[in-house]
Amino acid sequence: MRHGQAVFITGIGIVSPIGNDVAKVAQSLLTLRSGIQRIDAPPLARSYPAGVVDIDADAHFDALELPYLDRCQQLAVLAAQQAVTQAGITDFSACDERAALYYGNVAGGSATRERCHQQLLCEGRQSAAPFAAMAIMGNAAAAQLSIRHRIRGPVHTFGSACAASAAAIGEAARAIADGHIDIALAGGAEAPLCAGTFFVFEGARALAACDRNAPERSCRPFAADRNGLVLGEGAAFLVLESSSHANKRGAWELARLAGYGIAADAFHVAAPSAEGQARAMRAALQDADYLAESIDYLNAHATGTPAGDAVEAAAIRSVFGDAVPVSSTKALHGHLLGAAGALECAITVIALRHAMLPATAFLAQPDPRCALRHLTGATQTGQRLRRALSLSCGFGGTNVALAVCMEDPQP
Repeated sequence: MRHGQAVFITGIGIVSPIGNDVAKVAQSLLTLRSGIQRIDAPPLARSYPAGVVDIDADAHFDALELPYLDRCQQLAVLAAQQAVTQAGITDFSACDERAALYYGNVAGGSATRERCHQQLLCEGRQSAAPFAAMAIMGNAAAAQLSIRHRIRGPVHTFGSACAASAAAIGEAARAIADGHIDIALAGGAEAPLCAGTFFVFEGARALAACDRNAPERSCRPFAADRNGLVLGEGAAFLVLESSSHANKRGAWELARLAGYGIAADAFHVAAPSAEGQARAMRAALQDADYLAESIDYLNAHATGTPAGDAVEAAAIRSVFGDAVPVSSTKALHGHLLGAAGALECAITVIALRHAMLPATAFLAQPDPRCALRHLTGATQTGQRLRRALSLSCGFGGTNVALAVCMEDPQP
C-alpha cells in the first residue's frame, strides 16, 4: 500500500466448485471447467443451477466437532488450513495480539438454521439441539478459526453482502500497513445451497434458469442472453503479513496486496450504482499509487443479472475505458455471496502467478450495453502480467476493489 509497510500474501487456501486447492483451481481456470450443476432444493418445486463443492466435509471432522459445525464452517476450516500451511505457520500463538482474523460471511449456518426451522414449524419440537446457536451465528467460522489457530488479536466478522470477504481482506491489509498488527488470516466462507436461500432469491427475481441442455452453462456474465445469477458455495482465505514480518521468518511472497478501495453507492438498497463502483476502483488505484493503464487484468464482480452487469460495465469503462482485459469467473463457480470477494481475489493472484488471463466462460455474444475488452473463448496463457484488480459489489451498495501485484512480471 502507498503508505506504511508493504503487505505480502504468503498463503492461499481454497475450497470451491472449481477445485479444492490452488492447483486444481488454476487448472479449472486454464480449461474453463465449470463447477456448476443442477440441484434440487425441496420443498421448492423446480431445480436450480448451483456451484457445488465436491467434498464430503463431514469426513474431515470427528463426532465431537460436528455438532458445532455447519457446512459453512467446515468449508472455512478446510480452506484456512491450506492457507496457513502454505504460509509455513504452525499456529499464531507466538504473535500474540499482533495476529488477527478478518472474516466475511452473509448467511451464517444456513443448513443448521433451516433444520431448526423444520424442527420447530413442522415437527413441533420445543428446543433446538444444544449447539445449534454456535453453528448458526454469522461469526461462527471466525470463532472456530481463532480457536484452532490460536489467533489472539483482533477477530472481525464482516457482513456487507457480496463485498463482505473482500472488505475483510482490505481491512486486514490496512491494519497491517498501518502497523496495528503483523499478520492476519483473512477471507470468507458461504454454504447457502438450501431451500431458504433459493426461496429468498426467487423473490428477488435474481436467479438464473437452469440451462436445459447444459446446466454448467447457466451462468453467463456480460452475455446478451444472461438471465440471472447462480448461487455457489465455498471458502477462500489468504495469509497477509507485513513485509518485515514475512522477511524475518523467511516466508515466501506469493504476491502483494497493493491497494484497497471501499465506497458506498448511497443510492438504492438493491439497485447498483456505477458511480459507487467507480469510486471503489479509483480508491484502490490511488491507495496502490497505480495508474489505470498499468492494470493488466480486472476480475469483475459480474454476476449475470441483466441490470447489474450493465451498470458494472459502465463503471469499469469510466475508470479504464476499453484498455483493461476483463473477465468474470463466476461463470465457472457461481456467486459465493459473502465469500465471493475472497475467492475472486485469490483467483486474481492465481492468474498473475500462472501468467494467464482467464476468460469469461460461455460468453458467445456480449451484450452491447456491457461493452468492454472482454476475455472470451479460451484462457490466454504466457502473458506478461504484473498488476491486477478484483472488484466486489454488494447488495446495499458496498463496493470493494483490491489491487494485487507481483513486483516483477514473468519472463
